[in-house]
Amino acid sequence: MIDVDTQISQVRRQQGRRTLEAGEARVQTISQVYDTDIDDLWDVVTNPDRIARWFMPIEGELKEGGHYQLTGNAGGTVTSCEKPHRYAATWEFADQVSWIEVRLTPEGDGTRFELEHVAHVADEWWDQFGPGATGVGWDGGLYGLANHLADPSKAPDPAAMQTWHETPEGKSFYRQASDAWVEASIADGTDPAAAKAAGERTFAFYTGQEA
Repeated sequence: MIDVDTQISQVRRQQGRRTLEAGEARVQTISQVYDTDIDDLWDVVTNPDRIARWFMPIEGELKEGGHYQLTGNAGGTVTSCEKPHRYAATWEFADQVSWIEVRLTPEGDGTRFELEHVAHVADEWWDQFGPGATGVGWDGGLYGLANHLADPSKAPDPAAMQTWHETPEGKSFYRQASDAWVEASIADGTDPAAAKAAGERTFAFYTGQEA
């Protein structure tokens, strides 16, 4: 697997806000440059067989207007698609609807993958976990994507993935990712003490420890 320290350092994270018709929403943006061309990266993020190798199994019609479902996780509708540059979709999970947009842009000798997630978040949930609740999960997705591109022929080991958070590498990843989202939260104006406390709760959630 790719070194955790290297992976964490190669990801950009930003936390912001946007006013929608239904009120203020939180906006998370996460991105990383991958050593592949835009057409290959488009295939990685839209081909069900490849998505299952770095993210999770997915079913449905992966085209504009089509409905998708991630196994045991979110589903939604693909609302727009501009191959090979971007697609947008609803992200529907636990009776909540939010919105994602994936953008691919050539950069240097590779391609930048950028994901934006816009969501209305209840104040009590935000106060408890901050942006790390979903941000750390997206960090995990980008790490999976990096490992897939490093060795596309290697299939994920579900049993190893279930316990990876207990390993030294897993704990280091979740520690650093949680801390990185704390910094993004502080940059967005969150009180530092509150942001750090939320980061500790996020780390505990992902590693099965007590905050």
